[in-house]
Amino acid sequence: MEVSRELDVLQSEMIDCARCPRLVEWREQAAREKVRRFANEDYWGRAVPSFGDPQARLLVLGLAPAAHGANRTGRMFTGDRSGEWLYRALHRAGFASQPRSIDRSDSLMLEDCYITAAIHCAPPANKPLKEEIENCRPFLLREIELLSGVRVVMALGGIAFEAALQAFGTEGARRKFGHGVECDLSGGRKLLASYHPSQQNTFTGRLTEQMLDAVMIRARMIISESERFTLES
Repeated sequence: MEVSRELDVLQSEMIDCARCPRLVEWREQAAREKVRRFANEDYWGRAVPSFGDPQARLLVLGLAPAAHGANRTGRMFTGDRSGEWLYRALHRAGFASQPRSIDRSDSLMLEDCYITAAIHCAPPANKPLKEEIENCRPFLLREIELLSGVRVVMALGGIAFEAALQAFGTEGARRKFGHGVECDLSGGRKLLASYHPSQQNTFTGRLTEQMLDAVMIRARMIISESERFTLES
């Protein structure tokens, strides 16, 4: 079975997952008790699948779907301010075909990039429990196996950073999370850390677009260096 087909099967398994009763209850409650500005929209209300280029060399790892963002639209980082920041940055760095992700049926394509998350269901207060992250980890581990071309993992936030370390394993000393921190992962991959583009970070200026762009540019540089090394070997 080709990689894209195997990833499709995996995404279907994610969507059907009901492993965490607390998350199932919350994602469905949020879909029923809609916020006023989305009162007339049909919510996805299920686990949100990953998506992107099966041959991606950049893997973007987020925390979880937002209750009225991806839990509404059914696409990662789509429908909230965090996604607006992320897709603009991905587009500027050449990883996305357009700077906006509106809904699952728009024309957005990720290029050399794949987006996933530490957990695939919206958690209450955006705070998943440790056991919920562990329940979702097998999905991430299977994605890692299938996405064999990944050279850079970009972790958005501290929880995603720890999830990447747990899933990939490090080569050498572990690093503490911080914006712009780099860490060597197993298999010759590199982990890059960024503050999450949440409103809490972007509204306060803790994360600026220039800071997010800098991490994207660094990801491009690492990918280019790995490509040059492969050609020369």
